[in-house]
Amino acid sequence: MNNQKHVQELSSERTEFKREIGVFGGVSIIGGIMIGSGIFYLGSYVLQRTNYNYGLAILAWVLGGIISLFGGLCYAELGAAMPKAGGRMVYLTEAYHPCVGFLAGFSDWLIGGPGSVAALAIALPTALKSFVELNNTGIKVFAIVLIIGLTIYNCYGVKLSSILQNISMVAKLVPILLILGGALLCGKITPDLSMGNEMASHGTAGTISMLAFAIVASLWAYEGWTNLNTVTEEIKNPKRDLPLALIIGIGGITVLYALFNYAIYRVLPYETVVEMIKSENYYLGTEVAKLIFGNSGGMLVTAAMVIAIFGSVNGLVLAQPRMYYAMSKEGHFFKSFGKLHPKYKVPTTALIVQAIISIILVLMRDLDQLTNLVVFQTMLFNFLVVLAVPILRKKMPEIERTYKVWFYPVSVIITALIFLGLVISTFFDDPVSAVTGFIVPAIGVVFYLYFDKKNKKEERTA
Repeated sequence: MNNQKHVQELSSERTEFKREIGVFGGVSIIGGIMIGSGIFYLGSYVLQRTNYNYGLAILAWVLGGIISLFGGLCYAELGAAMPKAGGRMVYLTEAYHPCVGFLAGFSDWLIGGPGSVAALAIALPTALKSFVELNNTGIKVFAIVLIIGLTIYNCYGVKLSSILQNISMVAKLVPILLILGGALLCGKITPDLSMGNEMASHGTAGTISMLAFAIVASLWAYEGWTNLNTVTEEIKNPKRDLPLALIIGIGGITVLYALFNYAIYRVLPYETVVEMIKSENYYLGTEVAKLIFGNSGGMLVTAAMVIAIFGSVNGLVLAQPRMYYAMSKEGHFFKSFGKLHPKYKVPTTALIVQAIISIILVLMRDLDQLTNLVVFQTMLFNFLVVLAVPILRKKMPEIERTYKVWFYPVSVIITALIFLGLVISTFFDDPVSAVTGFIVPAIGVVFYLYFDKKNKKEERTA
């Protein structure tokens, strides 16, 4: 009976939050977080990792999108069945053990959420360097002010946050589509997309390894789609709107990223691309815009980057604290994180603490170090969430599933294996980030045991 009551509670749409996010709002959150600075500079990292092979680079972008989409479909099934704030923390708790869910939330609390906020907050003033003279200290001060400002703004309710997210989403797409359309129309180069030379030079195994390492770089540009599930309790009709927003958002962005990078290859000669990247000038999109639109092209790109990064930071500041709220409600985290503001219905304490950790990370680490940390720990827990789909179908067959993953179980098995393969690949290619990615959950175990012991003590004395 207790189990039946628990299942009913999980699938219930009752909430303390205000439901004010529709499908477009959901797509805006996904796109607002995903389309950040990565569209402008990560193509260079993908090319580096594929030995400057255009065909492999485009394939890495497409596969990165497909992996994200099928991961998103798994999240869609779980989120529609269990429309609760906290996203993957809830699914991991139900599929495995409360400790596993807590560790995902703890890793997001300490590294994932604040790390993403910090990395993007650093990227925004970095994008302005060609117009405003900023040294390293100036960049970090700018990033800190941005984090504080958006945190305060998000304390005034999800409706205001969603409006800002919608505006920034539309505003950043305009210059990006102008650059994309101009490059496709004006580009006169037919890029070589063949992969035969790499296969001949590195063999099948070497090429696959190279491609996997490149996909990891592309996944940072796709990073962010998991955050929509953390605000499930604020979506108007989560059982319908959540899957729709995930499919439209991730699918559309995959097409955008692949076309944007192909458009760059249409305009810039191969030798120019290689020379720019080797001289650490990674912003290929800026060079394309300058060639197409002249001096105003640089300003167009900068405007797009600033708006894109701003929207990404706002989306993360909005979404991530809902996971810390869920951790508190589950009973293994600070009680203050589980309290909503009486008027604005937002987890104010969680928002403020996230800002503090983000600021600490801004002061401690650089952009590249932060991105590697975030991507690794995200892939690790996404692997477990994908496997949670078949586990929960067997464990909770009675729960209503208004949406189910396409091509089940093949799609789930393949997606899980890909995430596992990427985790293993990253462990060998970037062992420092990988080890750090395991250390953080290990620290989380200590926290979980402390709160678990505290809860049991309180239950005995109650």
